[in-house]
Amino acid sequence: MVSCAKKESQCVEEALRKLGIKVKVINAAHAFYNGTTTLPISEEDRTPRKRISKTLNMTTNPEEKRKIIGDTFVKVANEVIGEMNLKPEEVFLAQGTLRPDLIESASVEASGKADVIKTHHNDTELIRELREEGKVIEPLKDFHKDEVRALGRELGLPEDLVSRHPFPGPGLAIRIICADEPYICKDFAETNNILKILADFSASVKKPHTLLQRVKSCMSDEEQEKLLQITSLHSLNAFLMPIKTVGVQGDCRSYSYVCGISSKDAPHWDSLMFLVRLIPRICHNINRVVYIFGPQIREPIIDVTPTFLTTGVLSTLRQADFEAHNILRESGFSGKISQMPIILTPLHFDRDPLQKQPSCQRSVVIRTFITSDFMTGIPATPGNHIPEEVISKMVREIKKIPGISRVMYDMTSKPPGTTEWE
Repeated sequence: MVSCAKKESQCVEEALRKLGIKVKVINAAHAFYNGTTTLPISEEDRTPRKRISKTLNMTTNPEEKRKIIGDTFVKVANEVIGEMNLKPEEVFLAQGTLRPDLIESASVEASGKADVIKTHHNDTELIRELREEGKVIEPLKDFHKDEVRALGRELGLPEDLVSRHPFPGPGLAIRIICADEPYICKDFAETNNILKILADFSASVKKPHTLLQRVKSCMSDEEQEKLLQITSLHSLNAFLMPIKTVGVQGDCRSYSYVCGISSKDAPHWDSLMFLVRLIPRICHNINRVVYIFGPQIREPIIDVTPTFLTTGVLSTLRQADFEAHNILRESGFSGKISQMPIILTPLHFDRDPLQKQPSCQRSVVIRTFITSDFMTGIPATPGNHIPEEVISKMVREIKKIPGISRVMYDMTSKPPGTTEWE
């Protein structure tokens, strides 16, 4: 797989061999880089007409990336079946599909009426065709991840296998926010003004503003009082970043803005978490909020570093992911966190706008997630669920990687944010 984590293929192969399973590992990186699939002409087009997608290494749309990866997997598997002189009618595809995968993909196996949150690689159109032919074996499709772990322990599987963090089928491909242009809609300026009011509420209430009343109407008196207290004690700023990520609002998929918060002093996590809960409730076009480590951001960014699934970009994220997970394992807190996606974003901070320096670096996000069933969940609060020093060490090590501008911390619950960013 082109977008596996560092040493992921090797670890999986060794684990399966120890269980006595004969494994044939296929390096299909080239096939995935250049993989395509067929897609509807447009989201509005309800006719059977199809178009050929761009290749994976030139695709920015997260849904298209997932579909290309899932369908390329089936194509590669079919090629291997031919090379091994196996009879296709005697070959079955075994998948570790779980209940949440089918729910989020709006599969008829789970609920035909659900809205698609994201297409899982194990529930693409080609997979569904194989399923209809009775060629797919999915023994875990009625279970959630916590139940699968319980089953693994009942079966006597090694604890390091049972408790390892889930790694998405599409791999690091959905942990890289690909973009060739900034995401700035007509509501960008107004939303930024609302965020300024919230981040500096103690000063904003003294200056009449047309948006102030709208902000106040979304909060209770107690919340206004708490926000006054927080913004009096801490120098914060909040702003939109010109990228979008996948979220879930109600039972529907959202694909919208990320809000960044930075502070003059060290982060006060309880105060930040209060703001994080408030922002998406007031600004419905925001589904994710992150804290940006380092000095307070002076100039919010309005452009992006062109980013695609190229070998260099994947290598950068692979190294950041490796460093962060090593530190988490060594800290002994790996078991306290359900999953920790590390995300690469096309954002280059700390550029003087007068010098017109181009956007050429990227920033990394640490997403610690705590859940029992992966349908809902919360971020791990530093100083509460995980020591602040563990997170600080991750930030320091990731910052050493060439081409990294800043490190951020995702503080979003699910909903409104999904576990993964895409």
